[in-house]
Amino acid sequence: MSVSAINNIVKKLMDTAEVTGLQLGIVNNNTTVFAKGYGYSNIALKKLNNANTCFYAASLAKPLFGYVVMHLVDEGKIDLDRPLYQYLPKPLPEYDNYKDLANDARWKLITARMCLSHTTGLPNWRQFTPHKKLEILFTPGDRYSYSGEGIQLLQLAVETIAGKPLEILARKKVFKPFGMTRTDYLWQPRFESDYAVGHDWNDDTIPKRRSDKAAAAGSMETTVTDYTRFMAAVMQGKGLSAKSAAEMLSPQISIKSKRQLDGPEIQAVNPNESIKLAYGLGWGLFNTPYGKAFFKEGHLDGWGHYVIGFPDKKIALVIMCNSSSSESIFKELVEKLTGVTIPWYWENYIPYRQNIKLPVNVLQQYVGEYDGKLKAIVSVVNGKLKVESPTVHLSKTNLYAVNDHHFFLKIMETDIDFVKDASGKVIKAMLDDEGEKYELKKVK
Repeated sequence: MSVSAINNIVKKLMDTAEVTGLQLGIVNNNTTVFAKGYGYSNIALKKLNNANTCFYAASLAKPLFGYVVMHLVDEGKIDLDRPLYQYLPKPLPEYDNYKDLANDARWKLITARMCLSHTTGLPNWRQFTPHKKLEILFTPGDRYSYSGEGIQLLQLAVETIAGKPLEILARKKVFKPFGMTRTDYLWQPRFESDYAVGHDWNDDTIPKRRSDKAAAAGSMETTVTDYTRFMAAVMQGKGLSAKSAAEMLSPQISIKSKRQLDGPEIQAVNPNESIKLAYGLGWGLFNTPYGKAFFKEGHLDGWGHYVIGFPDKKIALVIMCNSSSSESIFKELVEKLTGVTIPWYWENYIPYRQNIKLPVNVLQQYVGEYDGKLKAIVSVVNGKLKVESPTVHLSKTNLYAVNDHHFFLKIMETDIDFVKDASGKVIKAMLDDEGEKYELKKVK
């Protein structure tokens, strides 16, 4: 595929789905052949992305941490199947961060293999559990359930074993050997010269996080240039023994959930059987017409990333975005660039809805206040139609046009149809909020 064809695909999708900024890297024959930035690193300041703009990596930090762990396996410092508590100087519940587990001895079962394959039984994050406490949801090793908590537990063990903090280990074993000069688990002064901020659904900028404490689950900053180098290294197993490199990309657990973050519930029928969706050590895996693929997502408000590699073909893609709208294009972008359909539904990569751009004079007719079971205020700001509602604490949010009277919100499954009288004057708005219907009369 030509560079111009790649540019056209990316720019068209970004424009259609209103993705603020994107970086794309391509590996061919295990070598970086393409790395480029698109759109804005900071739209408010009109700063543009390039291939060396630092992006918050989100969960792309996890498989890189897994690579560090596999180094320690090769060095004989950690056994993937030895319970982690055996590496710690005191029982796990005696650490402040793990005191919630004092009455559940199953913490003694958790191993490094379970942490990297997301089978620890720990939640993704404790703050999202009903009791806001850390708990073991099922017997460790029993099944897949994505867990940032499991990665953080492994970091505690790794730093204890190595006697060094994660950032030092990563610099020595990954960043420096692979030439990743603009990547680190801690914010570095050199990043200040060129970095991106996240953008929410309304294209508003999100304040930049500058991590001063390394977190294996997601404190890393990187660039598409650097992470594409890392993907090329992963496909070649650089720095690892052949055994460890193969083990990392081998299925450890079959994935049977309909959605990645569904939780630990058991599925009676495996919806992912046809593609053999599974988890390796730090990477998701599935079968494609081109052989096995390994992949990882990264997500936080204002950020969305997707990387995928095809070892048999020596090809990989790195897609990094500083926009909440980005994940809606991942299915189509990967398909157009590789011909492969990713497990997009499982990853919750719901494709964007088609919308059109209307002139301001058309949008102005909908401006006003609407009242009913809830109150809505519609305005035009910088050429975009926005809605806010004090009733449901909704701040000004973009409305996207399906046609000249039907609009939808991206941040929730909500549609608004504006109704006119015989003279063409807007008199009410019909609201459909995830199947809940509201009729709001225009009062001003």
